[in-house]
This record gives sequence, structure tokens and C-alpha cells, in this order.
Amino acid sequence: MRYAFIPVLLLASLSALLAETTNAADRAADSKTLRVFIFAGQSNMVGTHSKVADIQRFPPFADLDKPQKDVLFSYKLGREQMQTSDGWIAMQPTGDYFGPELSFARRVSQNIEAPIAIIKVASGGTTLGKDWNPDMPDGFKLYPLALDHVRASLAELDRKKIAYRVEGFMWHQGENDMFDKAFKPIYAQNLKNFIACWRRDLKAPKLKFYIGELCTKTIWGMDNRDNMLAIRTAQKAVTAADPLTEYIPTSHDAVEIGGDAGLHYHYGTLGQLEHGVNYANAYLRTTGIKTGSDSPLKVWPYAKGSSVKLFILAGHRNMEGERSFQQELGAAASDDAQIAFKYSVGGGFKVSKGWEPLGPAGPYDTFGPELSFGRALQGKGNIAIAKFTHSGTQMNDWTPEGTVAKDMHVYPAFIAFVRSAIQELKDKGHPVELAGIFYHAGENDMAFGPYRRQAAKWLQATVAQSRVDLAMPSMKWYVSQQSPPDEKGLHNIDSTADLAAIAMADPAFIHVRAFDLPPQREKLVLDTAGILKLGELLARSYLEHP
Repeated sequence: MRYAFIPVLLLASLSALLAETTNAADRAADSKTLRVFIFAGQSNMVGTHSKVADIQRFPPFADLDKPQKDVLFSYKLGREQMQTSDGWIAMQPTGDYFGPELSFARRVSQNIEAPIAIIKVASGGTTLGKDWNPDMPDGFKLYPLALDHVRASLAELDRKKIAYRVEGFMWHQGENDMFDKAFKPIYAQNLKNFIACWRRDLKAPKLKFYIGELCTKTIWGMDNRDNMLAIRTAQKAVTAADPLTEYIPTSHDAVEIGGDAGLHYHYGTLGQLEHGVNYANAYLRTTGIKTGSDSPLKVWPYAKGSSVKLFILAGHRNMEGERSFQQELGAAASDDAQIAFKYSVGGGFKVSKGWEPLGPAGPYDTFGPELSFGRALQGKGNIAIAKFTHSGTQMNDWTPEGTVAKDMHVYPAFIAFVRSAIQELKDKGHPVELAGIFYHAGENDMAFGPYRRQAAKWLQATVAQSRVDLAMPSMKWYVSQQSPPDEKGLHNIDSTADLAAIAMADPAFIHVRAFDLPPQREKLVLDTAGILKLGELLARSYLEHP
């Protein structure tokens, strides 16, 4: 009887082999299918105030000013006089500016086998309620215009017999709707309808949408906080309800430096490059491709039972390390396995998995003052560093009460982070001394009059409540402050004197005047040399006031 099963088993094996061969052939064919992505929105999708000539200033994005010959690109940009590619061309900057498509294209094409193409239609100063309205287009009537351009671009692929599929839709828009009393309250309704209409009109019911956050690091994150919150809340409501949409955080990204005091409302060069990576990583995750790397400590650096001094680093743009790059460090970029390091940067955008060796850990090959800070304290016993930053927050977001923008309120998460770091070290058998919290005062706050007037009061409230919540009434805060902008309207608000007054009244509040940093090309943000110097100054302040 057992011989009767041999043909059946053989048939099953042959069937399995045939199925695997068929699947392999299907995979091979699919790897040649062109992936088409649509990019659309207003000025921060256009790339307004980005500069192609500045790309070379940012090492992680070197050579993106050059054409990417293996990536197809078709675009139509602007309003009254639209700029167009006139068909498919190689991916390249759109004149002397660009949007997130450049870094997106490189990141995705480096990580998948299939070829990719991008169709982009974007126009600054436009609304979803009117210009992009699918049902009643008005103004520049961008919905029908964009649909025609997408269809024409796809038809050209059909004529050339290029197999393709529309893979994703990247949308960045909403700044102008927030200023319109009629459009702001119905933004979620309009966005939901916009998505549904594109899926209907492209006959792609499962088309994935990636919705870019309105960046709170811009001036609008302060003087239009309520308006920004309304659009952000609407975006999150739509993406929470639709599993084929994803909300893409951007408030940790760089923004353009401009205006008298340095504040701006566009991403500019570096922000556009980083935003493209955000979109790319979000897409790659949907394909199962891992977009980050873990760097665990291979050997725990401290002897069992030995005491550990824990240093907490916290703050905004420069503590996060917005414009300092590991490529500019040389040998100093190597990890230090003698210092345990954990972090949450960008408001949780990137979080370490446990403790890592101290090293560059920013989301775009960036780093903060922790590297030079740690080096300056070598030989001072067992030290561990825990860093918590959100460069898109302002100082009122760190207060115990926060603001109306509850999604930006980081104080509870910050206190939980500090508690967790302490407990994790204790769980490893170490007595823990919290050496202090090292906080760099908010750069944006110092450049905006209404916030600058309140900055010291906000910080004082944070310091006081943190001591209560951590049950450490004498916990030291080392607060560094770079030279504040001195433009008209700001020079008569003496934030330095305000912080110095707190230090005079509170012996556990150490005011670190970081006024002798290396000369900086731009206002507000520090480059690599500036960040390294800031870390050294913070370490020196601790050694002088342990």
C-alpha cells in the first residue's frame, strides 16, 4: 500500500515546484514594473525657498543636484504661468529649486529593484477648499489640471508599452486653508473627499496616500498655533480612519532660515531633502523594507553594582542637532561603547531600542551636543546619557500645563522618559545619581517677541514641576542659551537677564551663556562646529558646578 502513495507524493512535489517557479517568474516580472508616485500640494511641495546651489552644504544629500537618470519625472508647477517638463525626463531639480522628490527618488530607488517614476503637480498659495476641490474646482482649478497631467503622463507610458502601477500619492498642503474661516473647519471632510475622488478617477481603490504634517517649527507654529492645530487635527482624523493613508510627521525637519530674526514658514533646502526621506521611509515600510538600523551595546560598560551618573540632555533644534552631520566628524563619529546612551528625538520620531553606545543617532546622519559632552566627561567615573528632544516644539510645550496644542505637549513624555532611564539603570543593579538636566533654551522662542517675553517664566514652571514629579527638590538644571537675536522689536526683551535672575534666586539653576560659539552662517541653528562647542560648554558647566 505504501507504494501507492509515491505517485501522489511525486505529483505534490511537482505541483509545489511548478507553483514556486511560477511565483518566481511573477516576482521577476513585477520587479520590472514601473512604480509611479504622485506628488501634489502647495508651496512646501513645490519647494519654495529651496536652493539647488545649497544642496552641497548638507553631506547626507551630496550629488542630489545632479540628474538621476534611472528615475522618470514629469511635472507641472506654479499658478498663472506653469512650469512643465513637457513629458517624461530624468529626475532632476526643477530649475534652481526642488521639492521632496529628489531625496525620495534616491532613497526608494536604492532600496527596491523596480524602477520608479514621479508625477508632480504643485502650486503655492492654494487651498483644498477651492483650488484642489474635486467637486467644485475654482481659483486655479488644480484638481482637474492635476488629473489631466497625471492621465497624460500615464498615457505616455502606455504608448511606450511600459508596464506600471500607481504606487502612492504624497500630499503636502493645508497652510492656506487654515487662514480661511470657511475651509478650516471642513478640512477633514474635504481631504477625505479629495482622496476618494483620486482613487475613483484613477480607478485605483487601494491607492495609498501619505499626508505630510504642517511643520510646527515654522513661525506659524507660534503665531498661528491654533490654525495649525486645526489642520493637523483634521489630517490625523482622516489618516486614523483610513488604513490606506499615513500621517507623515515633519516638525522635526529643518526649516528655512530667513526674516530679520531667522524665522520662516517654508522648509527650504535641508527641510525638503529630509521631507523626501520621510516619505520614502514611510513607503518602504509598507513594502516590508526596514528603514533604520539598531546599534545595541554589545557589552554593558559598567561593573555590576557600581554607581552610574545619569545626565539628561533636552531641548529643541540645536539640542537635537538640526544642522550638524556625522560626515563632518571624521574619526570622532565612531561610537563610544564606554558610555551608555538612550534617546528619543523629534518628539518620538526616532527612539533607541534600549541603551546604545554613545554615537551619532539623529534621523538624517545628524547628532547633537551629546558627543562632545560625553568626551569631555571621560574619566569622570561611570556616566550614562539620556537625550529627549523635539525640535518642533516651543518652550510652552514643555510646561506642565502645555497649550491648546495638546499633541505638542511634551512635558509628560519627558518626565516619563527620565523616570524610565533611571529605572532601567537601577534594574541592572546600579545605584543612580541624576547629575542634572542639561537644557538648551528654545531658539525659536528667542526670535519671536511674544514668546521671548514669556520664555523664562515658562522654563521656571517646567523646572519647578519636574523637581516635584521626580521627587528631587534640589535637582540641578543646566540651562544653556546662545546669543539671542537682537533685531528691532526683540532687543528690548532681555531674555538673558530673565534667565540670570532665575539663576540668582535658585542655586540649582545654572545659566550657561553660550555666547562664544564659532561664527555661524545662519541665525538660530548651529552647524557641526557650533554643536561640538555647545557640548563642551555644557560639560564644563557641570565640572564647575557639580
